[in-house]
Amino acid sequence: MRKTIWAALFLICTAAIAIATVAAAPSPQGSGYHLLKKVVLGGEGGWDYLSADPVSHRVFISRGTHIVVVDADAAVVGDIPNVQGTHGAQLVPELGRGFSSNGRANSVTIFDLKTLATINEVKLPAADGPDGFLYDPASKSVFVFNARSKDATAVNAKTGDVAGTVPLGGKPEAAAADGAGHIWVNIEDKAELVEFDSKEFKVLNTWPLATCEEPTGMAIDTAHKRLFIGCHSKVMLVADYAGKVVASVPIGQGVDAASFDSATQFAFASCGDGTITVVHEDSPDKYTVVDTISTQRGARTMALDTSSHRIFTVTADFGPPPAPTPDNPNPRPVPVAGTFTVLIYGR
Repeated sequence: MRKTIWAALFLICTAAIAIATVAAAPSPQGSGYHLLKKVVLGGEGGWDYLSADPVSHRVFISRGTHIVVVDADAAVVGDIPNVQGTHGAQLVPELGRGFSSNGRANSVTIFDLKTLATINEVKLPAADGPDGFLYDPASKSVFVFNARSKDATAVNAKTGDVAGTVPLGGKPEAAAADGAGHIWVNIEDKAELVEFDSKEFKVLNTWPLATCEEPTGMAIDTAHKRLFIGCHSKVMLVADYAGKVVASVPIGQGVDAASFDSATQFAFASCGDGTITVVHEDSPDKYTVVDTISTQRGARTMALDTSSHRIFTVTADFGPPPAPTPDNPNPRPVPVAGTFTVLIYGR
């Protein structure tokens, strides 16, 4: 009888240890990421978001009035013109389409992912300042987040019709979807996290982000129901789907993008100070900074190819800022013409 009891206790303890091991994987010694290639593309204009297609391994780079398309080695393979004030493109490989968020034109340009030919330009008459973007597989809609009208516009990804609008009560930035009809979006000017229903176009919850200044980039781990929120207070917050902050990790200055790789359990935050912070998810509530990748000043945005695990970021050389004016009291340094550069990192 005693042997049976001790055997049972041994099995229970063994199972508990196994569960704990799965729940709290040890953090690796470094990420292994290093610079693979640096390519000067040149050209004029600024830039914003990048998007990587994990199927074709193409990267789509916004350049103000057009989108430059490069391959996995940053060789130019195409260009999408006439996207005025583009902030970047949402790629939907399952439909073979891309969607450019056009800030100056208040529109969305739909294009073919293979040929890059324009399919349609969808006017957004009620929107003002389209900026961030997100594809929601539950509603089959692309949402664009409008900075000045402080709302989100849903565009049916199949038909191109405007499906609805969600008032957000503040300036929206990056967002993430769980694939089950829930979307979370950062409200930059109020330091809030908003959750809304992607089919009913209705806000469900609003939570303050007390230690976060100007939340920008966002990524999601759907397996563990965690959101990664980049803050200008030099932290990345990790929150659950109910808005509870479960962890805070230090990052660089001037964050603008966040990504998560479910295969490696790495979360990334790219910052304008020339760093990408790599954070390992040891468990859903425990996170360790395993690397700080040195990039280049101004490389604040990035794209992660989730199949090759490569990271792409862009920047340029900078000259001195122009003189301050009443309309622009804190001017930014000016990019030097012809120095626009793509940096590729891998393991």
